[in-house]
Amino acid sequence: MRIPISVTAILGAALAVSACATTAENAQTYNEELTQLSADCEARDGIIVPIGNNMTGDPRADYACRLPSGAGRLD
Repeated sequence: MRIPISVTAILGAALAVSACATTAENAQTYNEELTQLSADCEARDGIIVPIGNNMTGDPRADYACRLPSGAGRLD
Protein backbone atom coordinates (compact mmCIF):
# COMPACT_ATOMS: atom_id res chain seq x y z
CA MET A 1 0.00 0.00 0.00
CA ARG A 2 2.91 2.38 0.59
CA ILE A 3 4.25 2.07 -2.95
CA PRO A 4 1.13 3.47 -4.71
CA ILE A 5 0.93 6.35 -2.23
CA SER A 6 4.60 7.21 -2.73
CA VAL A 7 4.30 6.99 -6.52
CA THR A 8 1.22 9.20 -6.43
CA ALA A 9 3.00 11.78 -4.28
CA ILE A 10 6.04 11.83 -6.58
CA LEU A 11 3.88 12.14 -9.71
CA GLY A 12 1.84 14.90 -8.10
CA ALA A 13 4.98 16.86 -7.23
CA ALA A 14 6.35 16.41 -10.75
CA LEU A 15 3.09 17.63 -12.29
CA ALA A 16 3.05 20.67 -10.01
CA VAL A 17 6.57 21.64 -11.05
CA SER A 18 5.84 21.14 -14.74
CA ALA A 19 2.65 23.21 -14.45
CA CYS A 20 4.67 26.15 -13.13
CA ALA A 21 7.11 25.90 -16.02
CA THR A 22 4.28 25.80 -18.55
CA THR A 23 2.57 28.79 -16.96
CA ALA A 24 5.70 30.93 -17.24
CA GLU A 25 6.05 30.02 -20.91
CA ASN A 26 2.39 30.82 -21.58
CA ALA A 27 2.72 34.14 -19.73
CA GLN A 28 5.63 35.14 -21.97
CA THR A 29 3.64 34.27 -25.10
CA TYR A 30 0.63 36.17 -23.73
CA ASN A 31 2.77 39.23 -23.05
CA GLU A 32 4.29 39.09 -26.53
CA GLU A 33 0.84 38.87 -28.13
CA LEU A 34 -0.45 41.70 -25.93
CA THR A 35 2.53 43.87 -26.89
CA GLN A 36 1.83 43.23 -30.59
CA LEU A 37 -1.88 43.92 -30.10
CA SER A 38 -1.06 47.17 -28.31
CA ALA A 39 1.38 48.25 -31.05
CA ASP A 40 -1.21 47.51 -33.76
CA CYS A 41 -3.82 49.48 -31.82
CA GLU A 42 -1.52 52.47 -31.22
CA ALA A 43 -0.67 52.51 -34.94
CA ARG A 44 -4.37 53.15 -35.50
CA ASP A 45 -4.35 55.95 -32.86
CA GLY A 46 -6.30 53.76 -30.46
CA ILE A 47 -5.80 52.57 -26.90
CA ILE A 48 -6.05 49.06 -25.47
CA VAL A 49 -8.89 48.58 -22.99
CA PRO A 50 -9.81 45.43 -21.04
CA ILE A 51 -13.04 43.65 -21.86
CA GLY A 52 -14.73 42.63 -18.62
CA ASN A 53 -12.90 40.98 -15.73
CA ASN A 54 -12.24 37.56 -17.28
CA MET A 55 -8.78 36.53 -18.40
CA THR A 56 -9.08 33.91 -21.12
CA GLY A 57 -5.40 33.49 -21.94
CA ASP A 58 -5.94 35.12 -25.34
CA PRO A 59 -5.16 38.85 -25.44
CA ARG A 60 -7.46 39.35 -28.42
CA ALA A 61 -10.34 38.05 -26.30
CA ASP A 62 -9.29 39.96 -23.15
CA TYR A 63 -8.66 43.39 -24.70
CA ALA A 64 -10.16 45.62 -27.35
CA CYS A 65 -8.74 48.54 -29.28
CA ARG A 66 -10.74 51.67 -28.56
CA LEU A 67 -10.40 54.05 -31.47
CA PRO A 68 -10.84 57.83 -31.11
CA SER A 69 -14.21 57.61 -32.84
CA GLY A 70 -15.25 54.93 -30.33
CA ALA A 71 -15.72 52.38 -33.11
CA GLY A 72 -15.03 48.69 -33.00
CA ARG A 73 -12.60 46.07 -32.01
CA LEU A 74 -9.17 45.50 -33.48
CA ASP A 75 -10.25 42.31 -35.25
